[in-house]
Amino acid sequence: MNEVEPVTLERHNDLWVGRFSAMASPCELLMDTPDKALASRLLSISSHEAKRIEQKFSRYRDDNIIFKINNAAGQPVQVDPETALLLTYADQCYQLSDGRFDITSGVLREVWRFDGSDRIPSITAVEMVLSRVGWPKVEWHSSILKMERGMEIDLGGIGKEYAVDRAALLIRPHIQGGVLINFGGDLCALGTRSDGRAWEIAIEDPACGDKKQLGLVSLKTGAVATSGDARRYLIKDGVRYGHILDPVTGWPIPGAPRSVTTVASTCMEAGMLSTFAILEGGGAEAFLKELEVEFLCL
Repeated sequence: MNEVEPVTLERHNDLWVGRFSAMASPCELLMDTPDKALASRLLSISSHEAKRIEQKFSRYRDDNIIFKINNAAGQPVQVDPETALLLTYADQCYQLSDGRFDITSGVLREVWRFDGSDRIPSITAVEMVLSRVGWPKVEWHSSILKMERGMEIDLGGIGKEYAVDRAALLIRPHIQGGVLINFGGDLCALGTRSDGRAWEIAIEDPACGDKKQLGLVSLKTGAVATSGDARRYLIKDGVRYGHILDPVTGWPIPGAPRSVTTVASTCMEAGMLSTFAILEGGGAEAFLKELEVEFLCL
């Protein structure tokens, strides 16, 4: 059994700062309140919800609905309302992205290892796995999902953003000052600081990580999400291959930006926009401009 990651709460620069780990990411709450008991409560609600979602939807577990679906061997599986909500959202994302956002493409990890090395899979290897990719092959009706044997779903592309929005929903009735939720770089602001200031969110240089900042997003309310290849990539013969794959070809998106940050009313919407932009490749910036959203494309 995995050790439970600690939850910490400390006072820093007139804020209560709560930290924990979930979904393979550092998670943080910045709470502008003098009330330690309230800050502890908000942190507890958020951490429990993030860990609940991780336990329920992680593809790394063998005791949840994702495992049941992925090991159904071609048999239909009935899912609960929350899982149905996410599957319907994933279906909408597939349609809106013209098939580029596909939660069945996770099996491509069998041949792609984005570990900073130069190991590129063969065309044959990619094509073999690609035969098990394709949301249109999935039968999804209301609460029943049926996939071909060997296919899998992976909700990692929307899970963290969903966790941010769920945490925001649950703590909103209790807050008495501004709160900033940050789950691994996916953020949501619930109100301004007590002095009226917006939250300042630093955007890191994808080439240098947090050692260099390229800009700031001022957020009073709403959400920010970033997609990119700052930490997961391959380099072969001077060519960089980002970890976001085209489910049609099975290969990284050519000409994709290193990083796209978007601002929206919810984290799921911001995450959808940033991911869609990456999937547009060289057309990412034009895509976002046409939608008239606030963004930073690097």
